[in-house]
Amino acid sequence: MICEVIVDIAHSEVDKIFDYVCDVPAEAGARVDVPFGRSAATGFVMRVKETSGYPAEKLKKIYRVEQGTPAINAECLSLARAIARRYRVPLALSLRLFLPPEMRRGKVSETYRTFARFSEDVLIKNAPQQAACLAYLKEHGETDAARLREQFGSAVNALVKKGGILLEKRRVLRDPYKGMEDRAAEHVLTSAQQRAVRAVEGTEKTVTLLHGVTGSGKTEVYLTLIADALKAGRTAIFLVPEISLTPQMLSQLRARFGSAAAILHSGLSAGERFDEWQRLREGSARIAIGARSAVFAPVENVGVIVIDEEHDGSYSSETAPRYNTFDIALLRATHNGCKLVLGSATPAVETYKRALDGEFALVRMPDRVNARPLPDVTLVDMRREVKRGNPSPFSAALRERLAATLAEGQQAILFLNRRGYSQTVLCRDCGYTAKCEQCDVSLTYHSEENCLKCHYCGARYKMLEACPACGGRHIYYAGTGTQRVVGELKKLYPSARILRMDNDTTNGKEGHYRILKQFSERQADILVGTQMVAKGHDFPLVTLVGILDADMSLHFPDYRSNERTFQLVTQVAGRSGRGKERGDVILQTYDPDNAILRFAAAYDYEGFYRHEVNMRAATMFPPFALIVRVMVSSADDKAALEALRGVYGALQELYAQHPEEFLFFNRMHAPIKRIQGKYRYQVLMRLVSKSLLERIYDAASAQTFRDALVWVEENPSNLS
Repeated sequence: MICEVIVDIAHSEVDKIFDYVCDVPAEAGARVDVPFGRSAATGFVMRVKETSGYPAEKLKKIYRVEQGTPAINAECLSLARAIARRYRVPLALSLRLFLPPEMRRGKVSETYRTFARFSEDVLIKNAPQQAACLAYLKEHGETDAARLREQFGSAVNALVKKGGILLEKRRVLRDPYKGMEDRAAEHVLTSAQQRAVRAVEGTEKTVTLLHGVTGSGKTEVYLTLIADALKAGRTAIFLVPEISLTPQMLSQLRARFGSAAAILHSGLSAGERFDEWQRLREGSARIAIGARSAVFAPVENVGVIVIDEEHDGSYSSETAPRYNTFDIALLRATHNGCKLVLGSATPAVETYKRALDGEFALVRMPDRVNARPLPDVTLVDMRREVKRGNPSPFSAALRERLAATLAEGQQAILFLNRRGYSQTVLCRDCGYTAKCEQCDVSLTYHSEENCLKCHYCGARYKMLEACPACGGRHIYYAGTGTQRVVGELKKLYPSARILRMDNDTTNGKEGHYRILKQFSERQADILVGTQMVAKGHDFPLVTLVGILDADMSLHFPDYRSNERTFQLVTQVAGRSGRGKERGDVILQTYDPDNAILRFAAAYDYEGFYRHEVNMRAATMFPPFALIVRVMVSSADDKAALEALRGVYGALQELYAQHPEEFLFFNRMHAPIKRIQGKYRYQVLMRLVSKSLLERIYDAASAQTFRDALVWVEENPSNLS
């Protein structure tokens, strides 16, 4: 038998099929160890055949075939090929997407433990430990043998020999959220939710956009669609944008479906991720939930795929292969003949246009569950606050409303999309700004650790005692971060219990879950956070949301800045008033007449969409054009420039042949010139259509350099 094998080395020079002789049964998708060059390598069986086109004497034998269910199923093998072709990456690199990384490197395996259980009463003379051990097992039932030996020592082995105890070695699963409560779930749908479920399941279209306001009950629609898929003997994939949302959604899924739900995300330990992946691959779990990478879950016969908060930028991968999660999900939905549901209160402009054009089905849920009103939004002009001599990050209106909320025993969320104490540290004498040595960005001061941090590479620096440029000691903290907000709140409301939720406070797999659990259990009165607090959370006692710097994302040099501002403001405002009490939102801005903020304050998505889509049509930005960026990166600036010249030259030929397809074409520094010690340049293009996309990929991938990386991005979610 001959196996076609892809060696697990992500390099273009070995990105080809190799034939090996196999003396034992093997299936496509199995992992194998093979001789490769002068050493051994791991690979994947892509196909099994009877004969090879190569002479038999030249074929080497496979050393080992991994036993059991093949690691990668037939659908995922086909999908890996499609990804490699689409994004011009080695097939080995796309195959890696479907496996836990520690499993691929052989650093994790199944865990087994030995358990002891009572068998029968046996004759025990002058052995009180044996008698106590047997009595313990009778009372407590099956017990971990190691724990039993710690307590009763050699008595355990003696009882095993006598037949009083039976030992059994079994596989043990590592449960990532073992302490999570499985609460009883309500299954009664509102009439609006019933209509939404019928509309999704009744349409002939593969993709449905579920456009529902915050609090409209979209999650219950998702769960019902998943339940229907499971009843039909199929599986489901449920994607959320943030790891912080995963435990909350898993809790709801477990309440409804028990152990059928498995979680996949990077915050788990290697063993936990491996066991959850194994449960899905073996079929004991039938629902995969997680962030972006869960779209590659090893489930078969998929019945529904849900992408919650579909507008979120985190669904685009910023490492090779640079895929968009929607594209992968659509391939899987088409392959399985199932529904792909995109849910959002603030859909991406491109998505909403495709729905209005009839490419996707559109289901609207314009009202909150039980007709609860959306919270009232008050726009506060921070220019007036400054004129009144208020230097604080809190307006008088927000302070007053916060005090009332605390007095009423309710909870509040304060949103500021900037972590740390201050955004920038600078010298008032000479204007020096503290910057990262590896990245072309300012450092952020973190008061709790009294250090400066780079939010791009994670580097830490000692806090400045004097300016390194002029020696001056007038060091100034510019801008406000979540740490500083918490400090100010403690001064204003010393008795208030405050939690902070940002990248600095959510380390470990339970970081998000722990904070959210504390807040939901009323162990805190105020939750201060970045965009982690903006999406999906449901806290019935939150009656106030404060948005401290609504203008911040409006002024980014990105065509999506209006859209992202509208989405963030609307999403975070939607955390208020989800219980019995009406909610309030205080939106602080230095530009209260801004049209985007006005649309957000009125929850007017349709008005925002018309405004934005008309502007994009006039300026020819997506969805009326395609932005393509070819990036070049190297630790050596000269090598990066040389690579840029090569890439630009190849693309110039394409531009010269088809100038009518280009709205914009130029080469330049990336907006952030250096990240993690790598110099960055780009060729930026705006195209009329996708007709040249494959040729751009071909031109870029044909340029190979020893000291520089080249990659292509389509409509990149981050243009910095």
